[in-house]
Amino acid sequence: MTENEIASIIINKAFLVRRSLGAGLLESAYQKCLYYELKQYGLNVRKEVRVSINYKGLIIDQGYRIDLLVNDLVVVELKAVDTLIDIHYAQVLTYLRLGNYKLGLLLNFNEVLFKKGIRRFVNKL
Repeated sequence: MTENEIASIIINKAFLVRRSLGAGLLESAYQKCLYYELKQYGLNVRKEVRVSINYKGLIIDQGYRIDLLVNDLVVVELKAVDTLIDIHYAQVLTYLRLGNYKLGLLLNFNEVLFKKGIRRFVNKL
């Protein structure tokens, strides 16, 4: 399965979760529900995946974590905020670069119109 095919499934399942729960909940609630949906679909999903920094051979583990990593290919960062800001975008791009992943999704479940809260990021394409 390609990154694009996985991303399509993730977005469809995220719409299902958002439609069922609505807006206004904590990020952790959406994370658990989306994790459940993706696992039920048969995807390999890991939560809170550690991301270390390798600076000239010095490994720095500051507790950075990817919300969901799907099939070891697609980074999913979840938010439940009023407005996405530049630092949210930078966070996803940094995770892609540090983990050498090609595709990332930023999903903000607190948007009135959920599709406005979906952002797609690519690394080295």
